[in-house]
Amino acid sequence: MGLSGFAFGVTAAGEGMTVAQACALSLLVFTGASQFALVGALGAGGGVLTAAAGALFLGVRNAFYGLRLSQVLEPPRWVRPFAAQLTIDETAAVALAQPDRRAARIGFTVTGVSLYVLWNLGTLLGALGADALGDPQAYGLDAAGPAVFLALLWPRLREGGTERATALGAVVVAVAGLSLLPAGVPVLVAALAAPLALLVERRRAR
Repeated sequence: MGLSGFAFGVTAAGEGMTVAQACALSLLVFTGASQFALVGALGAGGGVLTAAAGALFLGVRNAFYGLRLSQVLEPPRWVRPFAAQLTIDETAAVALAQPDRRAARIGFTVTGVSLYVLWNLGTLLGALGADALGDPQAYGLDAAGPAVFLALLWPRLREGGTERATALGAVVVAVAGLSLLPAGVPVLVAALAAPLALLVERRRAR
């Protein structure tokens, strides 16, 4: 997580963000896929609203994690805003893998706090060292964003035909939209592959 945060810091600075802006994004947003998507869309020339919409769409999954985790963890009301900030793929996976509520709370808290610290520390170091490192592409750091998406996607591709069909449909739509739509919009349009795949599956089931 620290290395991913470092890659984000370098990438953000390479796309024109200041150190303060990169760090603020990690402190307040703290969801790597959305952050890389935002920076990537801005770097490709997309507008702020379009880039933010793409990042928001990718972050929506955390809300669904939160619905499930609220039942598993049952945190007090005053804790919920802090728990929401730490609700990401990794904390959800660790918490849901535990045998009971106490272990789930410990797993969620330890994972969330440690990753939050490492991610933000990595972002700071990456943004500060961006000038010394030079072009992120020379070190392959520009591939960190796509690598994060692939890591999130890969387990789903092994689950079944519907998941693979959805992924393939999304790729086709996104690639087709690259030359037709403003930067950041193709990823939003690609989301249409999900409801279409579910519709086809339901019709087959009937």
